[in-house]
Amino acid sequence: MNNMNQNNGMQKRMLIMTLVVFVFFIAYEFLVLKPQQEAKAALAKQEQVEKQNTAPDVNTLDTKMVTTDVNGSPVDMSKTIATSQIVSTIKTAKSTIEIDTLGRVAQVTLVEEKYRDDKLNQIKLFEVNQLRPLEVRFADTNVNTEAFKVDVVASSSNVDATTTAQELVLTQNLNGTVLTKKLTFYPDGHYDLKVSTTNDKQFFITNGFRPNVLADMYAVHGFISKLNDSSLKTIEDGKLDKNENIVGAKFISSFDRYYTTVIYNFDKSLNISLMPDSESNPQGFIHGGSDVTFSGFIGPKNHRDLAALNPELIDVIDYGWFTFIAKPMFLLLQFIQGYVGNWGWTIVILTILIKLVLFPLSFKGMVSMQKLKDLAPKMKEIQVKYKDDKQKQSMHMMELYKKHGANPMGGCLPLILQIPVFFAIYRVLLNAIELKGAPWMFWVHDLAEMDPYFVLPILMGVTMFLQQKITPNTMQDEMQKKIFQFLPVIFTFFFLWFPAGLTLYWFINNLFTIGQQYYINSVFEKKRAEKN
Repeated sequence: MNNMNQNNGMQKRMLIMTLVVFVFFIAYEFLVLKPQQEAKAALAKQEQVEKQNTAPDVNTLDTKMVTTDVNGSPVDMSKTIATSQIVSTIKTAKSTIEIDTLGRVAQVTLVEEKYRDDKLNQIKLFEVNQLRPLEVRFADTNVNTEAFKVDVVASSSNVDATTTAQELVLTQNLNGTVLTKKLTFYPDGHYDLKVSTTNDKQFFITNGFRPNVLADMYAVHGFISKLNDSSLKTIEDGKLDKNENIVGAKFISSFDRYYTTVIYNFDKSLNISLMPDSESNPQGFIHGGSDVTFSGFIGPKNHRDLAALNPELIDVIDYGWFTFIAKPMFLLLQFIQGYVGNWGWTIVILTILIKLVLFPLSFKGMVSMQKLKDLAPKMKEIQVKYKDDKQKQSMHMMELYKKHGANPMGGCLPLILQIPVFFAIYRVLLNAIELKGAPWMFWVHDLAEMDPYFVLPILMGVTMFLQQKITPNTMQDEMQKKIFQFLPVIFTFFFLWFPAGLTLYWFINNLFTIGQQYYINSVFEKKRAEKN
């Protein structure tokens, strides 16, 4: 029979481990991974500036992507495209799309008021030097080389699709073939495209490298594809070390935290070749044959907008491991917001609902902690009395627990069972572009950004401290006690930079946990008073 003292110690260690691992996870990403990623990205950009333009060799599916301008000159690292490179500008109700001299999407600027950067400029999705959406590469090396030297001819230099769908035709006259792109742009920002070549010239076409607005350590960014069997294939940036083929895809998407460039065809599946760039980032090329038809969208991963295009496009939003919980949770969040009208108060209501649903688990855990607190003196007596006979000590501990209905693991297991729910809501609030520009109260103007005055992180830390104070603590080890005492300070530090929406969730969660704990404490105090 196991030592009950060891069981009690196991409970403490599991609780400590759960919290410490969580803190370590955040600390490691914030203090180690993020600086490494930033340094790596800076070095890559420096290397890219020094390169010169060469036509990609698609016969070998060369992993080197075009990283300089069409004239072979080093590129400006800003997001502003030279007007000399632009042959057509398309305006939709939600974005401005610029097409460059090679018939690629050079830039997409979001025109809705809430999509502004930290300098209050309208958000531009792409860097100058990245692989551009709708770039075509030919299987014939000679044609491919020429295609990167010959400008396309646009049917119109300005297209107004703000209220009605409009067509744009891009033609590239090459030696031995004519490449034609027939585009139809819609007010909501999506497009239909038919690409064809003469003389049966085989080509590939890409959805481009992902938008580069917010690719941070907290959210997944990279490539995702939905296959014909409805399974999803996700490859994060830096994780593709060799070429891969995908046969039978419904859509492919390259995405950062909030934005995507997606190509889809739900009537005829797409075949894809994935190639790593110099940073092992995934970049997809669709096998076009001599003609291909599909639709596409470049913009925010807004749930309602994607669902309006096709419900299956909702899968473009990647919530990570806990997607099966996160998806229905977001739908509930969106449903509540439809009635409340404010995302901040929606988060408050959702948090309360989650606390109510999980209350039975929380209640059991809190009751177990109270029982263990009451039994602490008797447990101590047994440990002292049978200190030289571990078997008898274990037996009497078991009898004590059984008699009083206490479970040494009861306080820890409910916490562990709630972890998936926490990480699901964490992922939902982290990936919800709907929070972008959404205000709450008078000082939080954007729930997707950090609290500018650190009010919510401080309130979160204070409530975590209060929660800790009123929660029964049966720990005997002084080191464990000290770790717990510092947790509110550590969590407050990390939450200073978290999105305000996520910090709001944790703060409200703490408030209601305090209320629940206070209720349990009062019930047990009343029982103790009655016994006395």
